[in-house]
Amino acid sequence: MKENQTQLERALQEWRVTTPLPPRFSEQVWKRIERAQVPNISVVDAMRALFATAFARPAFAFAYVSALLVIGLTLGFVQASQKAAQWDRQLEARYVQSIDPYQKVQR
Repeated sequence: MKENQTQLERALQEWRVTTPLPPRFSEQVWKRIERAQVPNISVVDAMRALFATAFARPAFAFAYVSALLVIGLTLGFVQASQKAAQWDRQLEARYVQSIDPYQKVQR
């Protein structure tokens, strides 16, 4: 093993490159290194990867869908309550005006 290693070291020391490098070789090498270091990932691709890894776990997916469902139902209930209160005020005003058309309705 040691003998193979010394032969390799000797061969590497004697080795000489005689062919010239192509023009702008080092510049092209540095450009390729820069492109390899900076991943070209869009925001959409990053979000897809995040969701794919997160939703691969059933417990997380169930919790996420459940949370969205609860939030949606809560917002729907609040909006429906506000709309019902608005209708109540309108109906009250119409009733008061039907009884006494000259009555000023407070809004």
